[in-house]
Parts: sequence; structure tokens; C-alpha cells
Amino acid sequence: MSRRSETAPAAPDREAERAPRLPLNDAPERPTFARERRAIARGLAPVAGCDEAGRGPLAGPVVAAAVILDPNRVPRGLDDSKRLSAAEREKLYEKICATAHVAVAFASTARIDRDNIREASLWALARAVAALPVAPKLVFVDGCDRIAVPCACEPVIGGDARVASIAAASIVAKVTRDRLMMQVGAALPGYGFERHMGYSVPEHFNALARLGPTAHHRRSFAPVAALCATPEQERLEEAACRLI
Repeated sequence: MSRRSETAPAAPDREAERAPRLPLNDAPERPTFARERRAIARGLAPVAGCDEAGRGPLAGPVVAAAVILDPNRVPRGLDDSKRLSAAEREKLYEKICATAHVAVAFASTARIDRDNIREASLWALARAVAALPVAPKLVFVDGCDRIAVPCACEPVIGGDARVASIAAASIVAKVTRDRLMMQVGAALPGYGFERHMGYSVPEHFNALARLGPTAHHRRSFAPVAALCATPEQERLEEAACRLI
């Protein structure tokens, strides 16, 4: 009987089977002026970007900013304000204000409690655009919501990390709000506003439990609502706040 020769199957190429590796430590996406330039080329100039700071804190207003950058003087280093240090934000704030049209608007704690945080934020964004010294023909806004402006409006999710004008607005809003909360902290010692800016951190919760809410706290936010003072105490707090 003849012996049939059998060839053993070739070993699989492990390198070929291995899935391609994803690059590690990719640099994060940085905002550019590309969208603005395309809009300008279509005749939609000037172009504004707007963003807000302070949706999440338990205290303080929402601050919205609108910025029209000069296409020939876009500051270098623009980025999402959350990815910048306080010192970097301050430097860029000065550059933005020196080279661009800038406007800010505030949604008070009273408006936040009355309308809810989303509606108050959208209202402040629209007010900031309306306050610009030059009326834009197109507004890029961070997020997924359009705002009530008398011109074209384009929401951009993650816009503060993608669109230079929105990044500039995020820096202006953040620096403006931080400066305001530092003043509140100086006027109301013990709460630490100058450090946590009203956000939900242990220091803030401890101060709330020890000292109670102030007129700057958002009563519609659950941690504050649970600690709300009596109407008489609230009246005294509001009177003190008007003196600041």
C-alpha cells in the first residue's frame, strides 16, 4: 500500500492576524479657524462663537460670552478652557479682549431657579450675542442647541475643542466667572468660593452644612434645596447680597 504524503498546514501568520494597534497618547484635537474661514468665504462675515461657564455649580450665575475673532489676529494657543491652566486662561483672555469683539451676559441664580439651568444658559448665550458691538451673520454655539439670534446659528458639539471662536468664548466666560466668584468668596468668607467657584466639592458641601445656603446658591439644585433656610433667613441673605 502506497503511503500518501500529507503536508502539514502552515502555521498561521500571527503578525498578519494581529489587529492593528491604536496609536497611544494622540494629541487632543485643537480648535482651528477653519470653519470661520469657510463661512467668511461664503459671505457670512462676521462670524461669532459663543459658550458659557457655570452650568454645573451649586452657586453663582451662568456666564455666557460671545467673541468675533479678527481673521488676521487669531491668538495662538486657543483651546477649550477646561484644558488650560488658570494662568494660561488669563493670558489668552487679555489677548482675546485686545484683538477681538467680545461681549458677556449673566444668568442670575434667580433666573436659573425660575427657568431651569438649560433655559437660563441659552438665554444668556443669546444675550451675549446681542451685546456684541458688531452684529454677526453666523454664530457657532457650543453644544447641540440653537439659540435665539437674528442670524444663522450652527451648534457644534464639543465646539470649544474644535472651533477657535467658541474656544475663545469659553475662555472669556470662564475667566469672567472665576473673577466674579473670587469677589463673592471675599465677601462671604468661610465658603471657599474663591477656590471651588461654587462647584460640588467636599469643601463646598462642608461649608453648606456648617453655614447654610447664601443668596448666591441655586435653590433648584437638590443639594441646596435640602438645606434651604427659612424665608426670613433668605430675606436677610438677599439684603446682604445687594450690599456686595
